[in-house]
Amino acid sequence: MTTPAELLANGITTLSIFLAGRNSIHTWWTGIAGCLIFAAVFYETRLYADVALQVFFVATCLIGWWQWLRGNRGNAIRVSRGSRRLLTLAAIAGVAATFGYGTLLHRFTNAYAPYIDSAILAFSVIAQIFLMQRRIETWLFWLIVNSAAVPLYASRSLYLTAGLYAIYWVNALIAWRQWRKLLCRAEAA
Repeated sequence: MTTPAELLANGITTLSIFLAGRNSIHTWWTGIAGCLIFAAVFYETRLYADVALQVFFVATCLIGWWQWLRGNRGNAIRVSRGSRRLLTLAAIAGVAATFGYGTLLHRFTNAYAPYIDSAILAFSVIAQIFLMQRRIETWLFWLIVNSAAVPLYASRSLYLTAGLYAIYWVNALIAWRQWRKLLCRAEAA
């Protein structure tokens, strides 16, 4: 059953994700509010990796807010592309973190689906770091995260959250296209 906290967390987070896809600075403060509420929701459903992820998101929202405003020697950073090496290292780190944290959760907690939950954590961290840096590949990693999150959240009866993550998957495709246009304009200038 959907709780008022889950409704509120999803509403605020949906706004934040929509704003990120539109390259809006307001993504950051709305993200902080949504993450704080989601931390409580995930704690109640024993998705502990997701609780840790929300704490990480609050910290990175603060850093991302600053970076988008002043991260390029006092100027706003622009949409850019990551190197093939960076993407390969990010993927390897994501897989390693998934297995490492998943093993810890499996052995020492009563976590539900510790490896899938850990994959969502690991690849969300990568996607968030790329978002903070305004790297276009953030949207590829969000597609991976959302693909795993939908069935996991549905399995915990977080149907609203699962449905919204399906919408976030579509938003990631749209945002990827919009950011690609921004990148092409920047590269042409």
